Amino acid sequence: MKQANDKTDDGASASELIDARIAELTDWRGTALAKVRAIIRQADPEVVETWKWRGVPVWEHAGIICTGETYKAAVKLTFAKGASLPDPSGLFNSSLDGNTRRAIDIHEGTAIDKAALTALIRAAVALNTAGKKSKKA
Repeated sequence: MKQANDKTDDGASASELIDARIAELTDWRGTALAKVRAIIRQADPEVVETWKWRGVPVWEHAGIICTGETYKAAVKLTFAKGASLPDPSGLFNSSLDGNTRRAIDIHEGTAIDKAALTALIRAAVALNTAGKKSKKA
């Protein structure tokens, strides 16, 4: 995993802030966020972790792949270009009416389909990098 060079105002890296967020969530949400983070890192070894909008973990590769917001009842993975991604496993279950984004709400007790999430991450990276490659040619 590549590290973002930018530090936050308090000098911590985005990865350190995500570690801290996971540690402070002492219930199922911390476990779920840690699990999806591990899947994202495995799916794309070149992913860059960033920290935006006053406390939202973000995973990027040639643009935003997804964010990982935590709420009382859900961990929400919002894919920046989700409406353009194939989702044959039907992981997207939130923000389905938008023109661009799609989200996966993970609730307590929800099993995370590692293979389907890995495929979705890789499709998001491919979509992000496709636009970048064509501009270089």
